[in-house]
Amino acid sequence: MTAAVDVDLLREVEQFIFREARLADEHAYDEWEALWTDDAIYWVPFGADDTDPERQMSVIYDNRNRISTRIKQYHTGKRHAQEPASRLRRLISNVELLAADDDELEVGANFLIVESRERGITHWAGRCEYRLRRTDDGLRLAYKKVMLVNNDRPLNTLAFLI
Repeated sequence: MTAAVDVDLLREVEQFIFREARLADEHAYDEWEALWTDDAIYWVPFGADDTDPERQMSVIYDNRNRISTRIKQYHTGKRHAQEPASRLRRLISNVELLAADDDELEVGANFLIVESRERGITHWAGRCEYRLRRTDDGLRLAYKKVMLVNNDRPLNTLAFLI
């Protein structure tokens, strides 16, 4: 038998994840960056979903400082892989509340991203694991792991925030 889900909490979590996706899609990077905690980790594994990012290569493995640096690089206009910027739209589904305590929530969700560039349309699909933390300013991202379906194969240029 499955435990009852707090529908209001699930809705709050969904709204946060949907907002994070929209901000990334619209290249609203300052607002997107403001969603992260000071000790955040943003990870996109390469090769498998359960690799050790400290010992094996990752597509992205950013701490909070690196997230900030990445945003500053986008603002320079010199990210040639994103000139012009990709047109993006994400579909988020199967949002699950996996664990909760007083301050942190573990959440999982599936995604499909459609990216339009000069080279054509690229589909990016996978699952995200989030750790959301309650702060005085509302929910914030403490951890985001993006597990691409095809992370065991050569990837197209991933020059946007997934």
